[in-house]
Amino acid sequence: MTTPLRLGTRGSKLALAQSQMMADELTARTGVPVELVRIVTAGDRSAAPVAQLGVGVFVSALRDALVNREIDFAVHSYKDLPTAQHPTLHIAAVPVREDPRDALIARDGKALAELAPGSTIGTGAVRRIAQLHALGLQLQVTPIRGNIDSRIARVFGPEADLDAVVLARAGVARLGRTAEIAETLDPMLMLPAPAQGALAVECRSGDADLVELLGILDHAPSRAAVTAERALLATLEAGCSAPVAAHAELAEGEHGDEIYLRGAVISPDGARAVRLSRTGTPAGAAEIGKALAADLLEAGADTLMGSTE
Repeated sequence: MTTPLRLGTRGSKLALAQSQMMADELTARTGVPVELVRIVTAGDRSAAPVAQLGVGVFVSALRDALVNREIDFAVHSYKDLPTAQHPTLHIAAVPVREDPRDALIARDGKALAELAPGSTIGTGAVRRIAQLHALGLQLQVTPIRGNIDSRIARVFGPEADLDAVVLARAGVARLGRTAEIAETLDPMLMLPAPAQGALAVECRSGDADLVELLGILDHAPSRAAVTAERALLATLEAGCSAPVAAHAELAEGEHGDEIYLRGAVISPDGARAVRLSRTGTPAGAAEIGKALAADLLEAGADTLMGSTE
C-alpha cells in the first residue's frame, strides 16, 4: 500500500499527539504510510461544560467523516465514545492503555491531603467533582473547561487563579508533562472514569482489510478492561444519572488471568455513594460489567441524585 491512509483526528494538542503516536506505530509495524486529517468537532467549537454538551460531542464529526469516506480511520479517547455501538463502524483496536488514574497538579507540589481548607481546585468532570466533595477536605471545587495546557496554566501561569487542578494522568503523560504532577491519585480516593486512559481505533466495519490491518494495534488486556468498564456504564445509563466511576485491573489468578472490576456511583454533592466490586475472566468482561451495574442499582445507585454545592 503506497497511498497513505487518512487518519482523522481532532485538532487539539492532545488529540494530535495521540493520533500521531498511533500513526507512527502502525507505519512502524506494517510499513503503511499514514497522514493526519484534522476534523473540527462540536465540542471544540463550544465553551459550555462537557456535561451540558452531552456524550459523543467530541466524536460525532469524526464518525461522520468516516461514514462519508473522507477519512479511513479515526483515533478517539475511548471515554468520549457513546456506549451504544455504531451501526456501520467498528473498534478495530484498543492499544496499550496509558495509566487510567487521575492526577493532581498543585501549587508548591502539594498532595491532595496537604491542600489547606478553602483551597480552590478545578476539574471538568462531574465524577471528579463528586468524589472531591466526598473526601470532606473542605475544598472549593470549580468546574473548568479547556485543554491540558490551559488548565495547568490556571495553577502555574502568570494569571493563575486556582490552587490545583485534577486531570486524567494519561493526557498529561502523552503531552510529556508528568514532571508537573504533584500526586497520582489512588483509585481508592478517586476512581477513574470508565475507559479513562484508553484509545479506540475506529474504522468502517465493512472495510475488512483495514479492520485486519488495524488489529495489529490491539492489546487484549486493555480491551478486556475497557470492555468491563464500558459495559458497567452502558447498563447504568438507563437507570442512573448520577456520576459513575469504574476501574478494571487484570491480574494472574489461580486458574489464569482474572479481571477485578470496581465500580462506584456517587451523588453529585459527594454526600452518598455506592461502591462495589466483582471478579471474573477476561472472556466474560462484558458480563462482569453488566452484573456489577445490576449490583450497584440493587444497592440504590439510582437514588443518588442530589444537589451540587
